[in-house]
Amino acid sequence: MKNLILLIPLLPFLGFLINGLLRKQLSKGLIGIVGCGTVLGSFLISIYAFLNLDAIGGGRQISGSAKIIGNPVIHYFDFINVGTLKIPFAFQIDQLSALFLLIITGVGFLIHVYSTAYMHEEKEEHFGRYFAYLNLFVFSMLLLVMGANYIIMFIGWEGVGLCSYLLIGYWFKNIDYTKAAKKAFVMNRIGDLGFLLAVFWIISKIGSVNYSDVLTTAGLARFSTGDIVGITLLLFLGATGKSAQIPLYTWLPDAMAGPTPVSALIHAATMVTAGIYMIARSNILFTAAPLTLNVIAIIGGATALLAATIAMRQNDIKKVLAYSTVSQLGYMFLALGMGAYTAAVFHVMTHAFFKALLFLGSGSVIHAVSGQQDIRFMGGLRKKLPTTYITFLIGCLAIAGIAPLSGFFSKDAILLSAFEHNKVLWAVGLLTAGLTAFYMFRLLFITFSGTFRGTEEQRHHIHESPAAMTVPLIILALLSIAGGWINIPEVFIHGGERLTSFLKPLIPASEGSPVAHSTEWILMGLTTVVSLVAIIIAWSRYKVYKEERETSLTKALENKWYVDELYNGIIVNPLNKFGAFVARFVEKGTIDGLVNGVGRLVNYSSRQMRWLQSGQVGNYVLLMVVSMVLFFVLQFFLRK
Repeated sequence: MKNLILLIPLLPFLGFLINGLLRKQLSKGLIGIVGCGTVLGSFLISIYAFLNLDAIGGGRQISGSAKIIGNPVIHYFDFINVGTLKIPFAFQIDQLSALFLLIITGVGFLIHVYSTAYMHEEKEEHFGRYFAYLNLFVFSMLLLVMGANYIIMFIGWEGVGLCSYLLIGYWFKNIDYTKAAKKAFVMNRIGDLGFLLAVFWIISKIGSVNYSDVLTTAGLARFSTGDIVGITLLLFLGATGKSAQIPLYTWLPDAMAGPTPVSALIHAATMVTAGIYMIARSNILFTAAPLTLNVIAIIGGATALLAATIAMRQNDIKKVLAYSTVSQLGYMFLALGMGAYTAAVFHVMTHAFFKALLFLGSGSVIHAVSGQQDIRFMGGLRKKLPTTYITFLIGCLAIAGIAPLSGFFSKDAILLSAFEHNKVLWAVGLLTAGLTAFYMFRLLFITFSGTFRGTEEQRHHIHESPAAMTVPLIILALLSIAGGWINIPEVFIHGGERLTSFLKPLIPASEGSPVAHSTEWILMGLTTVVSLVAIIIAWSRYKVYKEERETSLTKALENKWYVDELYNGIIVNPLNKFGAFVARFVEKGTIDGLVNGVGRLVNYSSRQMRWLQSGQVGNYVLLMVVSMVLFFVLQFFLRK
């Protein structure tokens, strides 16, 4: 079992090596087989591990309740062994990591299959480079969730950051794409610094980074209240960068510069959920820091609402989905801030299904209309792309929270926890739910309804995508329908909430003021009514597309509340000017002057000293005599 578990991350890494090193020799077919086959292998082993958690030591279901059985940590070797600090290279396969393994490898495999058709026009060497990056991304994400300590998690954390840079800037000849990649890399480094400082803080206090040492009652007792607040705030800073929360969220919409399958991989089940996984894994630390939880809840609610308002007026099909992702991540952080860790993980799972579906659906649309991404130049695609339309519709219904699709149950769990803890944040979540339904169906109606508004050349090119693209859409659509049934609330069916029971050994139930079943029915009904009203408004406004009237508010929304301009004004431009000043005056005038001055001094000194080497024996004898005289003078007259 130990070696079998090691194969889960190792197979995608082997795929990375094979496709990366042999990209010029292998055909596209072989590259696709290697890229997809390695991730499929990881998925199959992940299923086996999930079904045999008791054999690994991670726990199993017994009489409807979950238990930890044995030790879920698999040790391979000591990664760092310095003095008293010992950091093993070890994996922890328990309920939480097993669930994320299925999400990452399952959705990742579908995206790999989709990519074989979507990226087919690329040259062999670039095709191989693309799949090498994709495999490396999956390897890094697997390392992140499988690690048994914060250092292994951090290695995977940095790995997905590197891979996102490589994939976002995949078409590196386009300078705008490379700028988007650099933006993602830099903004993630800001958050990563917080993560790293938190790890150093933990080491300084308890001398270990193992979850089994840190995330226990005994480990918690070794921290002061200030330590816990400081560490959790720094960890949350890391999460804001990776999971795109205020103020480090602006990189995510720009990440649309990468190929559409990359957008699905980054925005659905993998990189952006890393922050949620890290906080859910560290729930015992965060529960002991109410101040941090309040900060998380407020920032999560604000991010959800801000991104939803921006998505209402975006016209790039992928940008709408990007801001939708930021908004849904805000929902997850809202749940984390309420202590509803299971609800956040539940929404991670359902979001992986319907957001991957929506991104891949948008790729199918872009593929059909010859690369066009502006929805104002689409329309009337429903009959031409029936499979894409139906699956996209299912994704929109799921993200809008319409019963009985998956998004309804996970979003209801988050809003219920918000209602129990903070009515203001619940209202923010309810408003965001309405805005989500509006902008998603605005996107659906403008894209698929009415008449086609593109060029005649695009009209003749419109066709349904090949099976390699539509089959993943169908599978994800089915998961978007049924994925939420795994955690149906008790109010619907007795013995529901199986996911909550499954994760209970690691994630205790959130504490709050429980509401009556009648109140819960009212809340679900209210959320559904708000979403349906928003859908009707979108249908009445966009069933026949008309150019939208511009006002100062809509212009602000189109320009994303001018946040990028604000960052450029107060951070980027001053830093560029400061850098130019340093380069001109400090670098050239001081540092270069000092370095060059040393060189000139040595050169001048050597030129003068060379006269001592005249080659005349008489001069050498004279110098020896003078030196001896000076030696005797110093010895007999100047010594103490």
